[in-house]
Amino acid sequence: MTIESLKARVDGKFRTLKTPFRCCFGAKAKQLFALNFCALIQVSRLFNSVTKPIKSQNFKDILPEQITAFCLIVGFALYTLWDQFYWWSNREDYSFGYLVPLFAGYVLFDRWPVMRSYLFAGHAPGQPALVRVKRSALTSLLEWVAVAVFAASICLFTIGALLRAATGPQNPASLAIAASLAGLALSMVFIFSKQCADGQAMPLKHRLALTALFLFPALIWMISAPLVSVAETQIRVFLLTKVTIAVFSSFDFLGFELEREGNVLILPEGQVGVEEACSGIRSLTACLFAGSFLASVFLDRFWKKILLVGAAMLFAVLTNLIRSIFLTLWAYYHGSQAIDEHWVLPLIGDIGTVHDVTGMAILFFTCIGLICLLPIFNYKLKDFEEDEDWNQPEPTG
Repeated sequence: MTIESLKARVDGKFRTLKTPFRCCFGAKAKQLFALNFCALIQVSRLFNSVTKPIKSQNFKDILPEQITAFCLIVGFALYTLWDQFYWWSNREDYSFGYLVPLFAGYVLFDRWPVMRSYLFAGHAPGQPALVRVKRSALTSLLEWVAVAVFAASICLFTIGALLRAATGPQNPASLAIAASLAGLALSMVFIFSKQCADGQAMPLKHRLALTALFLFPALIWMISAPLVSVAETQIRVFLLTKVTIAVFSSFDFLGFELEREGNVLILPEGQVGVEEACSGIRSLTACLFAGSFLASVFLDRFWKKILLVGAAMLFAVLTNLIRSIFLTLWAYYHGSQAIDEHWVLPLIGDIGTVHDVTGMAILFFTCIGLICLLPIFNYKLKDFEEDEDWNQPEPTG
């Protein structure tokens, strides 16, 4: 559409308005009407360009090899869920794992419109239409890497499944199965996104973007599975030692009388042992899961997601240290047995021991802190600078 024809259409539409409106506002009304009319045309064209290639497509129009890859990923995910269900039921440190399949499914559901656009149209909503590009050497290299990851993941899954069948649930087998699921899912998404549903080649940039959409649903299973026993034990011992030293140093700095023997703090009226539950490994894994979920749903930049996950781990360590100091202070004034006493609140009743209630409290406050960080990460200075009310001077008199 040329400028002259657009002006003619605007003049024609403007003449159809009521005569009092045109007489009262004159040229300004015509300019305002022209701007809104042109904007409406552009929005309509953009909406049609985004939705037109997709409206006529259905799930059955996806390529057969892509449907096969999807079924394989679902099958591996179901086996991983069955394997990890044992740990969720028997280890309190991983009881949050019941939420993993629900949150992973929600992320896939939330991202499905973008995935659908990539599969059917070859690009995300709002991006330019698919442009044919030559196959580069980098594309071939990444495809070979994806094939290698796929083959290694198959081998790793076979080893984990055989070990699981021979010896029952154990840490190395579950970790191998979870890692193989991540490798299989990401590699198959990249390999089988070579073409769109209409047979056209998908650019490398869009294939990588489509694969990145599966990072959280694929990698989150590694958090809900226990680490190798040796590594997990070393992490626990390290955290226990550091927490004990930090609590002892804090009380010593404040002038409290206590002694330290290993992971045991000797108080004037008894002693308090920093047990595995106070090491912070439970809150660390749970907060890592919560931070990963919030980052994948509410943040759009990769570096922002990394920062939020790092903030979740930092919050977990700090809040667990505060909890340990509080429990030690509670035992200092009420006796070491007071930590295991139950709190009974009016109208509510027994809410658990002091030890368990504080553990749930730090997890709650950590999640609240992460949610409060989301507006900061999503804040854009550009929106602030473009605010017209900010640039206008304040009225005087």
